[in-house]
Amino acid sequence: MEEINNVLNYTFHYNDHISISVKSILILIAVIMLASFLLKLFKRYVKGKLQAQDKNKFDTVFSFGKWLLYIIIFLITLQSSGVQITAVFAASTALLIGVGLALQTFFQDIISGIFIIMDQSVHVGDYIEIDGKVGRVVDIKLRTTRAVTIENKVLVIPNHLYLKNSLYNWTQNGSKTKSSVQVGVAYGTDVQLVKKILLQTADEHKQILKTPEPIVLFKNFGDSSLDFELVFSIHNSFQLAIIQSDLRFRIDELFREHQISIPFPQRDVHIIQKNE
Repeated sequence: MEEINNVLNYTFHYNDHISISVKSILILIAVIMLASFLLKLFKRYVKGKLQAQDKNKFDTVFSFGKWLLYIIIFLITLQSSGVQITAVFAASTALLIGVGLALQTFFQDIISGIFIIMDQSVHVGDYIEIDGKVGRVVDIKLRTTRAVTIENKVLVIPNHLYLKNSLYNWTQNGSKTKSSVQVGVAYGTDVQLVKKILLQTADEHKQILKTPEPIVLFKNFGDSSLDFELVFSIHNSFQLAIIQSDLRFRIDELFREHQISIPFPQRDVHIIQKNE
């Protein structure tokens, strides 16, 4: 028994202020194991009362909270076992400052990830635009959000960018999104005919929704043209570039049939000659 007590009381000394005994290490391990068991029970209980769509969000937040709790338990247990935590921190000041600076962006990502999950501003399957990049969200983690772009590339977005940039959620109000195609015609063209042709191209395209109905806007009297915009709605935003291309091909075809010209910019150049 005495030998066991000697082993348990054996102390590892780092310096005059920092030391830890075998007993303290064993207590720390036991407390962490107990905390892990209780956390598993808590997780199972809470998930049993959540709806299916909220379980993944809870898992993500719980994983961060679990490690934060482990750190707190670790420090409290060491302090209760006689280890001078303040001395440990004092001895590691330079290291902790360096680690803190290195992990600054890391924790910004995690905090932003918690905000995203809790306020539900972005969901898996949403089409988002951030910093000029567009993608469909496939995964939301604490540190990063993954989205697939139109080119089928995986876009990994650090979550802290949500706090620094404007985020456009194309599908938060539903799967329908609006877009447009602009075109200019020569002065003197029958504007009602232009409107009819533009609406016809939208009506012919199978991927353009009938409700809400496409509309034509007379945008401006431009420098070289009368400017129009065809506004329409679609379901699949990833097909937008193809749909716009189809519309432009068809508009050009119908304009040629009706002798409607798309002007190019024109400028009058005046040459002034000086008599020497």
